[in-house]
Amino acid sequence: MSKEKISGSEALMRSLEHEGVKTLFGYPGGAIMPVFDALYDHRDKLNHILVRHEQGAAHAAQGFARVSGEVGVCLVTSGPGATNTITGIADAMIDSTPIVVIAGQVGASLLGTDAFQEVDLVGITQPISKWSYQIRRAEDVAWAVARAFYIARSGRPGPVVLDFAKNAQTEMTDYEPVDLDFIRSYDPDPETDSTAVAEAVALINGAKRPLVLVGQGVELGNAQQELKEFVEKADIPCGCTLLGLSALPSNHPLNKGMLGMHGNLGPNVKTNECDVLIAVGMRFDDRVTGKLETYAKQAKVIHLDVDPSEIGKNVPVDVPILGNCKRTLALLTELIQPHKHEEWIASFKPYEEKEYTQVIEKEVFPKGGPINMGEVVNAVSEATHNEAILVTDVGQNQMMACRYFKFSKPRSIVTSGGMGTMGFCLPAAIGATFGRPDRTVCAFMGDGGLQMTMQELGTIMEQKSPVKIILLNNNYLGNVRQWQAMFFNRRYSFTPMMNPDYMQIASAYGIASRRVMNREELNDGIQEMLSTDGAFLLEVCVIEEGNVLPMTPPGSSVNYMLMEC
Repeated sequence: MSKEKISGSEALMRSLEHEGVKTLFGYPGGAIMPVFDALYDHRDKLNHILVRHEQGAAHAAQGFARVSGEVGVCLVTSGPGATNTITGIADAMIDSTPIVVIAGQVGASLLGTDAFQEVDLVGITQPISKWSYQIRRAEDVAWAVARAFYIARSGRPGPVVLDFAKNAQTEMTDYEPVDLDFIRSYDPDPETDSTAVAEAVALINGAKRPLVLVGQGVELGNAQQELKEFVEKADIPCGCTLLGLSALPSNHPLNKGMLGMHGNLGPNVKTNECDVLIAVGMRFDDRVTGKLETYAKQAKVIHLDVDPSEIGKNVPVDVPILGNCKRTLALLTELIQPHKHEEWIASFKPYEEKEYTQVIEKEVFPKGGPINMGEVVNAVSEATHNEAILVTDVGQNQMMACRYFKFSKPRSIVTSGGMGTMGFCLPAAIGATFGRPDRTVCAFMGDGGLQMTMQELGTIMEQKSPVKIILLNNNYLGNVRQWQAMFFNRRYSFTPMMNPDYMQIASAYGIASRRVMNREELNDGIQEMLSTDGAFLLEVCVIEEGNVLPMTPPGSSVNYMLMEC
C-alpha cells in the first residue's frame, strides 16, 4: 500500500513539529507563499509571530534562542526578504546563537536567470553561517531540516540557512520524519585529551594568582553549576565577558565583574598580574584583550572551548582543553585540590574601592544634576529584585546596562556582542518574551537604536508582548559622541539627534508610556512600568553628554583604564 504523498511545504511543517518547534518569527511573500499556506493548517501547533521587518524576525529568533536554550526559527520570502535577515544571521554567527532561517527562493528552473526576487542566498550566507543549503526537491525537505537543526544546536551553536526553492515547496513527496545525531567530518564535541586535563590540574594546583575568564560557552553548555563548583573548590576569582555575565550570579563573592573595554577595573588589571589564566568558553575578543602584545604575558593560559578554531587564534594557549565545558569543568573539579587564595582575592579590593569612589558612586548615586544612565539601570535592576532578563541595544545604553544590571539567574542577558548591531534590542526583547514568558524582560535602548527597528512596536501591539522598554534618551548617538569627545576634539560630526515624541508613538501603538524628566519621578515611573500589565515604554531623559567609564582606549593594554575623560 502506497503512502499518502504530501507537498514539500507540508513536509516542512511536519519536520518543524518533529524538531519540537512551537514558535517561529516571520513575514510572508511570493516565493514562500506555499509554505505560509501550509502553515495555516498548523496554527494550533506552530505559533507564527508576524514581525514588521525581516531583520526583526532574525533578531527575535535570536532573543528567543538565547533565553530558552532552544533553536530560534525565522521564516521569510526570497530576495529582499532573505537579504533583510543577513544582519541577524551574521550577528548570530559571531555570538554563537542557534537559529534556523528558512527563506523562499524562485523555482529551480529559474535559478540563475535573475528572476523576480531571486538572490544567491547560499552564496551570500556561507561565510556567516554554520551551514547554508538550497532545497531543490521536496524529497530532501525532511533530511535538510533535521540536518539544519542538528548543526544549529550542537557543538558551538550558530545560524543555519535553508534556501527553499518554490518548486520544492509545491512538489509532492513521501514523508518520513528524520532523526539525526551524526554527520561525517563534523565533530561538535571533540574528545578531551586526558593529558591536557592533567597538565591543567597541575597548573591550577600550583597557582598562586589564578583567574577565571567566564564566557558565554558556560551558558551555551548549561555548565553554570559546574563553573560554580569549580571556582569554589579552587577558590578562584572570576571575570565575565559581556555575554557571560549571567553565568555566575552577580553577588557571588568570586565574581569580580565584567571584563573588557568598559569592564571593571579589578579583573582587567588582574588579567596582567595573574599567574594562571583559565578561559572558559570565550574567544578572546579584542574588546576583552585590548593590546594583544601586552595581554597576560606573565600567565600560563588554559583554554576550555568546544571549538578548536578558537584555540590560539588570538592569544597563545599553553594548555588547550577541547570539549563541552559542562564535561571539561567537571573533569577539572574532580581532580583539583581544594585551595584558598585569600591574599590574591583580597588584592582586588583596592581596585574595587577606587572604581567605586571615582566612577560608580558618581554614576549610580549622584548628588544632583541630570539623571545618569547608570542610576536608571541600577534602579530598574533593584526593582526587579535582580531577577529580570536584560536585553540591550548597542552603545552607551548597552555598556551602562551591562555594568549596572545585576543577575541572579542564568540565561539572563541578551545583547549583540561581537557584531554590535544597533536596532537589535526591540525585536530581540520580543523574542525573549516568547522564549521565557514566565520572566520579566527589561529592554534598555538608546534613542538611536530604537529608531532603527521601531516598527516592531507593531509586533508588540499585535502580540501583546510584555516588553518593558527603558529608553535612555540623551538626544545623541551617545557612544560615537563619547569617542568624538575623547579622540576627535569634540567634533560632534552627525551625532546630535533630533527625536520624535516617543509618547505619541507609543500611544499610536496602544502601548502605555511615561516620560521621566527628573530624579524625583524615577522610582515612581519604574514602579508604574513594572506594575502595568503588558508592554510599557519608560522614556528617561538622561544627561546628554554622559560617559561610560572606566574605559580602556582602543589599542591600549587591558590594565590601562581611564577613570575620567
